[in-house]
Parts: sequence; structure tokens; C-alpha cells
Amino acid sequence: MNYTESLKKQRNFNKVYKSGKSIANNLLVMYTLDNKLSKNNLAISVSKKVGNSVIRHRATRLIRESYRLNELSIKEGYTILFIARNDIIDKGYKEVEGAMVNLLKRTHMLK
Repeated sequence: MNYTESLKKQRNFNKVYKSGKSIANNLLVMYTLDNKLSKNNLAISVSKKVGNSVIRHRATRLIRESYRLNELSIKEGYTILFIARNDIIDKGYKEVEGAMVNLLKRTHMLK
């Protein structure tokens, strides 16, 4: 991901939860916060309620890959947090990408 940095610290997650705007569909919840930088910050959260570590890691990989392939069409200057929902367990790449693009379109974050 050339134009994006990953968020790792809990305080950064909490800032997005507290101050960001959220929108959701059946697979993902997306929080966005303006970061006033020339890059995006990406955070992905998959709860233990979704499944065991194999399922959670697969969901994380699907979300990260969907973001990576659509990265050039996303506006810069945002902190984006994706939270996986339980319905993501049995979905493939195309469904996850479709859900992500849907959320990005609804928030007018696509170029």
C-alpha cells in the first residue's frame, strides 16, 4: 500500500471511534476521520466474536486486499477504520470488495 499507513496503537483506534463518523452494511462497519495529511491511515478490527484466529486473519486479509486494490481510487487525507461483522465468515473476496466499495461510495470517498 503505497499511499496508506497502518494504525497499530489503541489510542489511535479510540480517537477514530470517538470522533469519527460511521456507516455500515451487512459485512463491514466503516469509521472515517479527516486526518489533514496527504496519506490515508488504515485500521482493521476483527473481534473474537467473529471466529477463531484463522477466520479472523482471513477476514483481515480480505479487507486489506480489497483496500489495496482500490487504494488509487480513494481520496487522501482520511483515517479509515474497518470493522468486520459476523456475516463476513463465509464470504469471498468479491463480496467483501463490493461491501467496501459500497461504503466508500456512500461516504463520497471515491475519486
